[in-house]
Amino acid sequence: MAFQAAQYQATVDKLTSGVSSLSAKLNTVPGKANSAADQWWIPGWLADKVIWFGKKLCEIGAWILDKIKECLEGAAAPVYMMVHGFQWQTLRGLANGVTGQLQPAVLGATGEWKGAAADAYGKEIPRQAAAATSLGGTCDKTSTSLETCAAAGLAFYLALALVLVKFIAATITAIAALGSVVFSWAGFLLIIEEAGVNTAVIVAAVSALMVLLGAQAKEMAALHGNAVDTSQYPGGHWPVSVKPA
Repeated sequence: MAFQAAQYQATVDKLTSGVSSLSAKLNTVPGKANSAADQWWIPGWLADKVIWFGKKLCEIGAWILDKIKECLEGAAAPVYMMVHGFQWQTLRGLANGVTGQLQPAVLGATGEWKGAAADAYGKEIPRQAAAATSLGGTCDKTSTSLETCAAAGLAFYLALALVLVKFIAATITAIAALGSVVFSWAGFLLIIEEAGVNTAVIVAAVSALMVLLGAQAKEMAALHGNAVDTSQYPGGHWPVSVKPA
């Protein structure tokens, strides 16, 4: 899945508004449960079940809200990753441009310039070109890793948005049952099912994201190794173009 800024922003906005909506709906549950349990025709044992149901609904909803809020704390990261990924591609273009300019066919003066200085100059061209080529490859891989992470972030928050939408719908159903003074075990089982499914989805989404980010962290470590490779960057530095006599 490619990262799309508009889609990502819409997803984050939906999550933010959904969190507020679910929180507001859950705040009405205790009052509705107490009101339903307080009716004169509701026997004591059923009133206790209604109150218990309301508490459980609030507990489950609070867990869902807390997890989504925690995940939203990193919502800005995919955007920064995509921006920096684009910038690394700009650096890649500059590095590849240097590689293209450091070719014997382009450096026409090498065909007329003779002597020790010309020989020394000619020997340095491949080292400079190789370093620029290596830098271009590092920039490209870094950009790809950042863009992959950004796309993974989009998929992750899309999964969370789906969880939130489904749970809000289930919560509305449960609240409607309480408001109509109709306690339904089927309604409670719907909430439990949704909570179980949503919990599993959240855990699976977080796990998948962590696996991907772990792989990308290894890739970044490999890129660091390439950046300090002494075969292209002697002593961890860009090769000097002129050696002291």
